[in-house]
Amino acid sequence: MVFSSYLFLFFFLTLLLALYFLTPARRCGARNVLLLVFSLFFYLCGGPKYLLLMLLSIAVNYVFGLLCASGRPWTLWAAAAANLGLLGWFKYAGFLARLLNDLRLPVPVPEIVLPVGISFFTFQGLSYVIDVYRGTARAERSLLRVALYISLFPQLVAGPIVRYTTVAGELSRRRETLEDFSAGALRFTLGLAKKMILANNLGMMADEVFGTLSLSASAAWLGAIAYTGQIYFDFSGYSDMAIGLGRMFGFHFEENFNYPYVSQSITEFWRRWHMSLSGWFRDYVYIPLGGSRCGVWKQVRNVAAVWLLTGLWHGAAWNFVLWGAYFGALLLGERFLWRRALDRAPAWVRHLYAMLLIILGWVLFRCENLHALGTYLAALFTPGQGYPGQSVYLLKQYGFFLLAGIIASLPVKDRAETALRRRGREALLCWGPVLWGLLLLGLSFLQLVSSTFNPFIYYRF
Repeated sequence: MVFSSYLFLFFFLTLLLALYFLTPARRCGARNVLLLVFSLFFYLCGGPKYLLLMLLSIAVNYVFGLLCASGRPWTLWAAAAANLGLLGWFKYAGFLARLLNDLRLPVPVPEIVLPVGISFFTFQGLSYVIDVYRGTARAERSLLRVALYISLFPQLVAGPIVRYTTVAGELSRRRETLEDFSAGALRFTLGLAKKMILANNLGMMADEVFGTLSLSASAAWLGAIAYTGQIYFDFSGYSDMAIGLGRMFGFHFEENFNYPYVSQSITEFWRRWHMSLSGWFRDYVYIPLGGSRCGVWKQVRNVAAVWLLTGLWHGAAWNFVLWGAYFGALLLGERFLWRRALDRAPAWVRHLYAMLLIILGWVLFRCENLHALGTYLAALFTPGQGYPGQSVYLLKQYGFFLLAGIIASLPVKDRAETALRRRGREALLCWGPVLWGLLLLGLSFLQLVSSTFNPFIYYRF
């Protein structure tokens, strides 16, 4: 089940909202049970046999949360082994077996279907037991609350990765308000529009380009730009919907994106993109290794370790390993080699530098094997090949969505709100977003009618 489907919008969400708000507000436990049942059913729709895996993850983290409160190191190591063992088997066993076969060590390659969202809920469970071990979170004695924390459906399968300390208070006691509900509904609508109007159409353009055997350089760049927009609006759209849904039910998740394409360096980009994952690796890998409070070579080691793991977290394939190494090398370069030159450059040069490297990074991410990557990179930097008129055709078909995507990736909304506040246009600030949301909702439903299945890119992670 996906957020951008009739089943979710008209049956699952409608029924849950009705039952949830018919349950007395003073009975937070009853509302938690209702959310847990619906969350487990939501995950059940993605693969019935993997519901047992979700229940196992809940049980493991509940037990180890209690054990880690003792502060004994073996409890943390055992919790990490249990969580990473499950993730490793389902996500990396096949990749490792194929690698061994390539090294002429014949082993059977298991045929394993990756459970939806396993990387996200595994990291949530790990953050909980680590925080309990460190003493920054209290061990939760209620199995219900631990189960709801790990399985809560809004961010279950594609983030943001929510820390237990962020929602601990709201799991036991929260207050749903009309203001939160309306703000959450508007946020959900904006996320739905990002997905249906921008991500899906830019995705069709990217699929068309990446699936073409002979490309002109201009068409290859247009395809790369389209995918750059697709992955942003797809993933940030999901995060908007998750944050909006959470707020409708009284939960306040932290932001996951902050206009990453306005960045003027790769370092800034990773402070703005998928912030919950960047923060997770910073707090649970980078800083424990020593962070930047050590010698140069140890800093290089720490960054390399984080970005190897970041690449592998996204997928068990060599293109993801290369993608992680690429961004790790760029971050090290900015830290130790060309930071001063970058700081002295004009803002537009820094922005152009960042966007070119980001777009190339998404090409690494998108190409499924090294042969496809080599072919596409050659097309990007080899003028004079491909068919005449490819770029003109693409712009005629998808130019509107490219332009709309560029505008939507900029903080236009924030600047417009600031300008209206300065001018005292309170009525427009009040009703403008509502009318805009209704318009986007209508356009999203038109797209929904004409589409079939709308999976999110990060569902496979």
